[in-house]
Amino acid sequence: MRKVQEVLRLKFEAGLSPRKIGRAVGIGRTTVSEYLARAQEAGITWPLPAGMDEAALERRLFKAPGAAGKLAEAPPDFATVHRELRGQGVTLFLLWQEYRERFPEGYSYSQFCARYAEWKGHLDVVMRQSHRAGEKLFVDYAGQTAAVVDRTTGEIREAQIFVAVLGASNYTYAEAT
Repeated sequence: MRKVQEVLRLKFEAGLSPRKIGRAVGIGRTTVSEYLARAQEAGITWPLPAGMDEAALERRLFKAPGAAGKLAEAPPDFATVHRELRGQGVTLFLLWQEYRERFPEGYSYSQFCARYAEWKGHLDVVMRQSHRAGEKLFVDYAGQTAAVVDRTTGEIREAQIFVAVLGASNYTYAEAT
């Protein structure tokens, strides 16, 4: 159980700093600061109102475990995200921005990426291929062109990107042509 009541008592009766309260109670300074901020946000003063015990205090300051929040209403469809990522120029950041437009209270970008990576980890694995050294060389042109600017004239020309990869070492060579 959290030690919110003791944190409030030490802050308002003893006037201790968050660092000293943390040492006395055995929790981190940032946790102490969070408890104090939550209490101020909820309008809780010291001494606590009559009949408010530690459990009632926690219910006012913290969401009940397992309570459905706004995120439960807006889970991303990662199957669609995975399918759309195959499109040219589509990035996870772009898909996250579209998700946040539909659900402003949805996941942050880091949580969106972490949950997508977790979902993707449950997909079937691909077949690994082993290649003997010097046996195979894979060559192709990359899909998009790149703009190349001539230093002297300032002329902009489109260049294809040639890519070659050795099978065994994955040594890669790329050149604009």
